[in-house]
Amino acid sequence: MTTAVIRPMIGQDSQFFWAGTAAGELRIQRCNACAALRFPPGPACPDCGALDRGYVVAAGTGTVFSYVVHRHPPVPGKELPIVIALIDLDEGVRMVGEVVDVADDEIEIGMRLRVDFNRIDDELTLPIWRKQ
Repeated sequence: MTTAVIRPMIGQDSQFFWAGTAAGELRIQRCNACAALRFPPGPACPDCGALDRGYVVAAGTGTVFSYVVHRHPPVPGKELPIVIALIDLDEGVRMVGEVVDVADDEIEIGMRLRVDFNRIDDELTLPIWRKQ
């Protein structure tokens, strides 16, 4: 039985991010007024309050800050266990992501990761992380 993946909510604040994943880019919101980086994206800069938003393309590398191995309950479209990490990107923001091709007993804090992209269909490409 094939089950569809859970699809993210794509709105005005995050559309640039999902357009980036479709293009093979990991995009981080950047305030055009003060240059602060922000993830997750939002409508106003948390540093200066400006509404003038842009983005930068991240290098796509980072370090595991923390992680969890999800074993239960089942997740639509996923095979268990799922390794989920909190990743400190080299640009200085933190992002949650699925780590693939790393055994649940191999993942560790401080492990270097690089982003990759999993094309689900014409409308959705998800960022995934692999050992660097």
